[in-house]
Amino acid sequence: MKEPKIRVGISIGDLNGIGPEVVLKTFDDPRMFDFCTPVIFANSKLLSFFRKNSKTKTHLQHIKSLDEIVEKKLNVFNVWNEAVSISFGKEDVKIGEYAIKSLTAATEALKNDQVDVLVTAPIHKTAVQSKDFKFPGHTDYLNQELEGESLMFMITDELKVGLLTDHVALNDVVKQLTPGVISQKISTIHHSLIKDFGISKPKIAVLGINPHTGDNGVIGQEDDEVLKPTLEKIKEAGKLVFGPYAADSFFGSNNYKQFDAVVATYHDQGLIPFKTLSFGQGVNFTAGLSKIRTSPDHGTAFEIAGKNKADHSSFAEAVFKAISIFKQRNLHAELTANPLKKGVIKKMHVKNS
Repeated sequence: MKEPKIRVGISIGDLNGIGPEVVLKTFDDPRMFDFCTPVIFANSKLLSFFRKNSKTKTHLQHIKSLDEIVEKKLNVFNVWNEAVSISFGKEDVKIGEYAIKSLTAATEALKNDQVDVLVTAPIHKTAVQSKDFKFPGHTDYLNQELEGESLMFMITDELKVGLLTDHVALNDVVKQLTPGVISQKISTIHHSLIKDFGISKPKIAVLGINPHTGDNGVIGQEDDEVLKPTLEKIKEAGKLVFGPYAADSFFGSNNYKQFDAVVATYHDQGLIPFKTLSFGQGVNFTAGLSKIRTSPDHGTAFEIAGKNKADHSSFAEAVFKAISIFKQRNLHAELTANPLKKGVIKKMHVKNS
């Protein structure tokens, strides 16, 4: 009996941005349907407008129920029925409401196992703010809705960067970097590398908080008083954790290539080098949760919205990474649930080597 393809739920993001365009361009390649069955949470008439604007040709399969998902088709589940006025490149709180309608519907489907993974198109963080949605981004919202402790994990095949703090003001970073937070976040990254990426003994590098990791207290005490003692305790517990390293030279020296993941203490310390090295191929993965969510490594790109100039490669990569992590997580669950089978697979591998 043929296994059903992985159902990829897609939230459409900010309709005035490039989200609809990169989604449609991704599935304009018919080979994508060999890997998954996509379901867009939006409105089929509106997506027909975006299809004309982006000059894509893939047929839209309108479904009235998530029980009607059709393989080999670009399924669209209507989250709303009213007409929506689009103004490309404009910040609009009304459009933000539709982005959240799509996100909440897709998340509910994910929680109910009606889709297997979630891939989110970019939202505009200001436009989505309301009395019902007061989160700085997807990660914090999903942390509320799903089981586990969320962590922003930026990934490619060659580079993985996790964050101890994400969407917080720089002024608040040090206040949040307690031994408990550091230990919990590194534990989440360590577990994700094993469960989601199949790395049995992950090597993790940690960047310092201050320039030159404080220069023995000359440029701040936090590295010596908080970060270094915490990392020592984590090492004593058996994890291969190294650092703290001075952030200014770590990536330029290619030191990152010696590790399975790099832990940055705050958003820009990790994301500036990550996007410089990986832009267009990078994926934002929300690690640590019971369900899988990925997203492209870019924002709404209002400046090119509606001009058919958006590169969809990062969104396509987000789809592929969601599928890959889903399969790896299932394999990990199967092997850890059945140690005998794991031993048999290992013997078979040795025999065939």
